[in-house]
This record gives sequence, C-alpha cells and structure tokens, in this order.
Amino acid sequence: MKSVIAAATALLLAVPAITPAAAQESARVAELTFEAPSLAGNIEGNSTERTVFVVTPPGYDENTGKRYPVVYFLHGYWMPAAAQQEGFRLDEAVQAASEAGHDFIMVMPDGFSLRRGGFYSSGPTVGDYESMVADDLVNWVDTNYRTLADPASRGLAGHSMGGYGTARIAMQRPGIFSSIYMMSACCLEPMTITAEDAARIEGMTEDEVANADFAGLAQISTLATWSPDPTGEGFLKVDTGLQEDGTLDPMVNYRLAANSPIVLLPQFLPELNGLEAFAMDIGDEDFLLEPNRLWREQLDHFGVDYDFELYEGDHGNRIRERIRTKVLPFFAEHLETETK
Repeated sequence: MKSVIAAATALLLAVPAITPAAAQESARVAELTFEAPSLAGNIEGNSTERTVFVVTPPGYDENTGKRYPVVYFLHGYWMPAAAQQEGFRLDEAVQAASEAGHDFIMVMPDGFSLRRGGFYSSGPTVGDYESMVADDLVNWVDTNYRTLADPASRGLAGHSMGGYGTARIAMQRPGIFSSIYMMSACCLEPMTITAEDAARIEGMTEDEVANADFAGLAQISTLATWSPDPTGEGFLKVDTGLQEDGTLDPMVNYRLAANSPIVLLPQFLPELNGLEAFAMDIGDEDFLLEPNRLWREQLDHFGVDYDFELYEGDHGNRIRERIRTKVLPFFAEHLETETK
C-alpha cells in the first residue's frame, strides 16, 4: 500500500502545476511610448516617440478573453503628460467605473511640444498632432491591447487644449470616435493678433521665448500651430503677419480664424450630428466661460444635439473629480461594450 501511495505522489509531483494568471485587483497605470510617424519632419523637432499613459481596469490580466471599450483623453496646455496624470489620476476614474460595473481602458497621449502644446492640430512647424491621435495612437492601442476596435466602442474627451482637440478631431476625423466629451475647452472662438503683438513676438530672443509666461507662450504656440512659416528666417518659424511698414497682414488672422471651431462649425454639421453622443461642461468661474457660451450658441443655432452642464468651479479645480463622476459615466452610457 505504501508503494502505491508513493507512486501516486511521484506522479502528481511530475505533473506541472496549472495556476491562473495573477489577479489584477485594481486599475493599473502604465507609462509607455509609442511611435507617431505623423509627427515626422516637423520643424520644431518634436519627437515621433511619444509618451502615453494607459490605464487598464481591474481583471484585465486574468480575463484574457475579454475585450474593452477605450476612452481617449487629451490633456491641456503647458504641463507635460506625466504632470497631467498626476493631477487627473485617470486610474481613480477607471477604478470607480469598474466598481460601478463598467470596465474601460483609458488612454492619455503626450500632446506636449517644444512650445508646450501642439493643440492636436496639424502644420509643418509643430507637426501633425491630429493624425498622431486619430491614426498612430488608435492603431497602436488596438494592436497592443484587447480593445473593442470599433468606433462604437471608442470615446474621446479632453480638457482645455484637449477640449479643443476633442472638437477638432471629431469634426476633421469622423468615424473614429463615436462619442465625445469636451471639458472647459479653449480656443473655440477666432483668435486674433495685433500689429503690436506681432512686433513684440518678432523682437523676442530665444531666451525670452523659453522664459515666457503662460499667456505669452500660448500666443506663440498657437501661431506656430496655425500660422506657420517653414521658410521664414526667424527661429520660431511662424508668420506673425508683421509687414515692413509696421502694419499687419490680415492673412495671419484669417489663418487663426480658420482653426476656430465656431467658424468651422457649419462645415462639419454632418460629422457632429453623426455622433452617438456629445457632451460638454465648464465651471461657472472659468475664464473660458464666454467663448464656451458662444460655441453653445452656435451649436444651438445650427441644431446640433449635445448635453451641457455648468458647475461650480474654475478652470481646473474639479477636473479630476469630474473625470471620475461625469466623464466615464457618460461613456458607460454611450459606448458599446460587446463585439458586434
């Protein structure tokens, strides 16, 4: 009898143990890099190797047969992606959504540039940040993660510069994201520059530009994005519109206006009306309150359907909370969670 027991024990020891994948018990943030060919050749030298924060929900590792909807989030101007994640804590939002029964992958790419923001737009000086998001990033995520790789399961949201990028990409690149959420969006109304602004920028040194404050550098960054001058002699490679007689070439303001969602809106009504869902919000003490009001006024004028909330807050003090309590619940309601 002892010999039988010994033989059986030896047989069991010889069989490899089968253990389940380690459980991923909470939302996990991975800071990775992806290649963005769309940015190749830009004059500022903004890298094609981009940082990206990817948050996977609890259970992602062990549930290998499950695929997930994806919410892409575009950060704002000035701070790099790592600092934005520190402030937004996208993992907290994904964790809360999972606890409410809604699992998402959440993705935030690096929208930084030499001048602290490419405005998710396209141009020779800054590069094609629009395609970086709509093409390079989406393809990379679908290739490397178990996504529901269909527009019905993709949402796009963003704050400030990212709110602008959300509207822009929804209009310019339809059929990639089915639902959008704009938070405290910037740059909605036509931006303008004066001859005095142009003269000041033309006279700035590289050190002065590098040490410019938020407002001063944002004006330069938007010029680099929307009024580029790739053949110009200046180091900024922007067209300020300043003429030899000190007056301003109106073309520069035409170019800036051509990138305003308020101006572009009538051209892209089918794209906006074709969305599954469209929401936006802003705080009642936000410095961008008036342009957001004008944007909504035009949306109403042209009959675009959207949801809006005015909440108590300023430009940034409640964004982390609202990503968790408003943005992901919105996408939970509108994104497809099963393969068609």
